[in-house]
Amino acid sequence: MPLIKTSNPALGRNTFQNLQYGGTIDASARMTLSGTINKTGILLLCALATAAWTWSSFTATHNPADIAGRLTVGAFGGLILAFVTAFKKEWAPVTAPIYAALEGLVLGGISAFLNLRYPGIAIQAVSLTFGTLFVMLFLYRTGVIKVTRKFMIGVVAATGGIMLFYFAEMLLSFFGIQFVSINSGSPIGILFSLIIVGIAALNLVLDFNFIEQGVAYGAPKYMEWYGAFGIMVTLVWLYLEILRLLAKMNSRR
Repeated sequence: MPLIKTSNPALGRNTFQNLQYGGTIDASARMTLSGTINKTGILLLCALATAAWTWSSFTATHNPADIAGRLTVGAFGGLILAFVTAFKKEWAPVTAPIYAALEGLVLGGISAFLNLRYPGIAIQAVSLTFGTLFVMLFLYRTGVIKVTRKFMIGVVAATGGIMLFYFAEMLLSFFGIQFVSINSGSPIGILFSLIIVGIAALNLVLDFNFIEQGVAYGAPKYMEWYGAFGIMVTLVWLYLEILRLLAKMNSRR
């Protein structure tokens, strides 16, 4: 079975290469699909706990300064932990929960701030994110969406283009250049966000397939945490893009 490349930076091309231990380690020490699902649930709980803490702190005072430190620690700490986990996969049982907790600080703060401006937007974003997760899992498991090479190349190319665009946009912002049309609630801006959300959702399909291959190759047990970490990376991106889309739509009212 050839390895399928995923555009998720946490589940890269070489993630499971040289991990074909099926004949050298006990079955109980191998990666399983159920184990990966359980680990994903643990990471979601870690993120939920810290998100609720940041959310409650902000809603108590409505003062962004009260959570500014947590947002900074969460954003930079999460980025550092993501790189550490990507390069040291065997550390994932420790680094993945910490990453999830740090991301929760960011998600809770951003969600609380936008929910103050657009009441109800956070629960809508959470519902749509998990709804998308289950729908994509269903479509993948039933074979409605098949991870062919053309499908994989298309999603990887689109994701890479988005990342390059976001990076260029960030650099240009330092020179006062803004892409107003795609960052506003204009039809173009909403269409842009819909496309991004769609591509993020398709990344989940690649992640499911990649994890399934890891199980088939008999990867070591710690890869369950790494696989869950990869899913978490995609879910964080998907949630933020859905939140952004909903904010654009609400700004038109």
